[in-house]
Amino acid sequence: MDVPSGVRRAAESLDDVPAYVYDLAGLARHAAAVRAALAGTELCYAVKANPDPEVLRALAPYADGFEVSSGGEFEHVRALLPDARLSFGGPGKTGAELALTPSAHRWHVESPAELRRLRGPADVLLRVNLDVPVTGAALAMGGGATPFGMDPDGVAECLALLGRPTPADAASGGLSERLPGGRGALRLRGVHAHLASGLAAPDLLTLAEAVLAYGRSLGLREFNLGGGMAVSYTRPEERFDWAAYGAGLRALARPGETLRVEPGRALTAYCGWYLTTVLDVKRVHGERFAVLSGGTHHLRTPVTKGHDQPFAVLPRSEDGEHGPVTLVGRLCTPKDVFSRRVPAALAVGDVVAFAMAGAYAWNISHHDFLMHPKPEFHYLR
Repeated sequence: MDVPSGVRRAAESLDDVPAYVYDLAGLARHAAAVRAALAGTELCYAVKANPDPEVLRALAPYADGFEVSSGGEFEHVRALLPDARLSFGGPGKTGAELALTPSAHRWHVESPAELRRLRGPADVLLRVNLDVPVTGAALAMGGGATPFGMDPDGVAECLALLGRPTPADAASGGLSERLPGGRGALRLRGVHAHLASGLAAPDLLTLAEAVLAYGRSLGLREFNLGGGMAVSYTRPEERFDWAAYGAGLRALARPGETLRVEPGRALTAYCGWYLTTVLDVKRVHGERFAVLSGGTHHLRTPVTKGHDQPFAVLPRSEDGEHGPVTLVGRLCTPKDVFSRRVPAALAVGDVVAFAMAGAYAWNISHHDFLMHPKPEFHYLR
């Protein structure tokens, strides 16, 4: 595995305190290429993937906006990038979060009850959960009974509250309900959908076509198609086909429509490296283990996704024994595992550089378990 020279330099001075290294220059190049491939489609970054301030600043020149899913993320991004366009999504919004509506560029409504609690002014997208086939996904967020978004009945209830006719209303000539006084400043702009994660471009385009057809049936012209672009941890060299996806979206779009996507992992995963030293190499019942100075309290990704985290060994000696080895952290749980029975030559003191640690890594990990030191952070510019 090719390790950037800046990551190797950071490893040279690494002690037993692990470190994250973010390749911001590489991230900027990747974001620029994605931006070019998606010409004609708005690009927003899903902050939940990695809210690191330097990562957000590196992405800002290439993003049309940022998607946040909590009041904490909202305030974090607003403080860093005061002029950024923010879309507010996520289920279970609190009263304090709902009060932020005037400051958001778009508000993703999850239910009729949430819509009733909103106070304008706000530009609203209705999050839809369509009953469409979702196959081959790493994680299904829709396409059936999940707590995310609304089925057509929920959407119809929201349309009635907003005073917008549904196809059924148009046939019957009436609307069943209106929002109480003070809600007229809620402006319906379109629909939002995030039905699955981990899909290739053709599968995402199939879902996009379904969302566009549904939104158009409601007379809407703005469509947030979410994220979900595939990232392979078992074959890191395989990348999502942004060119095919962008071309497909341009072919699906109609004049006067706005299409928007919200990738997270597929933008930042490749820019991050997690460096940790080998503290011990031992055999237990014939199986070899390398115990590292870090752990899944810093990099929880392999546990949450159930894969072997790709890595490279940066040796500090020639004493490493080669053979199958399981890389583990130093937490008091057998689940603290990065990779199982992988071929490697390792010795005490060597550095293990875990790749693809730029998304859903440090920010989703249980940092305070056992109260080990936090990692250092380094940035390559």
